[in-house]
Amino acid sequence: MGITICITLLVCCKSDDDNNGDNPFLIDPLVNINLNLNLPEYNALNFPGGTVLLSPPQGIKGVVIYNINNSEYSAFELSDPNHTPNSCSRMTIEGIVATCPCTTDENSYDIVTGLHRTDQNVFPMLRYRAVRNGNNIQVSN
Repeated sequence: MGITICITLLVCCKSDDDNNGDNPFLIDPLVNINLNLNLPEYNALNFPGGTVLLSPPQGIKGVVIYNINNSEYSAFELSDPNHTPNSCSRMTIEGIVATCPCTTDENSYDIVTGLHRTDQNVFPMLRYRAVRNGNNIQVSN
């Protein structure tokens, strides 16, 4: 009986606790990026508040990486999580706000938490793992 319960828990549990697994709009693309902070294009990530945007083929519409405090980094998909990816669904970044330019909505999200700025009942941004190891940041899912 105990073994059955353990196996059931292992099969049913996810490795992360966000609700993106239920998002009908976004796929979960394979992301595995190594950013060398010694390179000039990633220099902004050496400072708290620094942001780097990566274009596709990374992610669906790209990836944003944000330096929270030199030991914590956030990384999110740039495709608006609340509609199907299309020609206008790549969000723009201003400060810590990601905004969808589509005229069908006014979605904006916090790139530190990934949460919608005004409606907590919608899907958050698709989060990727971002881990700093020395002068490298590994972004993956």
